[in-house]
Order: sequence, then structure tokens, then C-alpha cells
Amino acid sequence: MATVTVRQTGSPIRRTKDQRATLAGLGLNKMGRVSTLEDTPSVRGMIDKVKHLLEVVEG
Repeated sequence: MATVTVRQTGSPIRRTKDQRATLAGLGLNKMGRVSTLEDTPSVRGMIDKVKHLLEVVEG
């Protein structure tokens, strides 16, 4: 099973409600948090939606 690790680098303050919900869906809510997730198309879509707030490390 392939995984992808994401680290939150941007703040959810002053972001739209759907972007904050996407961060929560990825298991992130504070800057510097790291989450390891399955590499699925739905997760990739969520990452793409908030890519300006994340750093992605392929794993």
C-alpha cells in the first residue's frame, strides 16, 4: 500500500470553510502537524485543493 505524508505549512485562519474542512479531513488543524495517509485519488484531490497550505513528502 502506497502512502503519502503531508505537513501543514499554512494557517487555516481566513480560509474558506471548505478549505478548513479539507484540512480536517486530512487530519490536520495546526501548523506543523504531519499526517500519513493512503495514496488514493480522493486523498490526492483533497491535497490538490489545499496544496498552498501543505508540503507533500511521497512515502
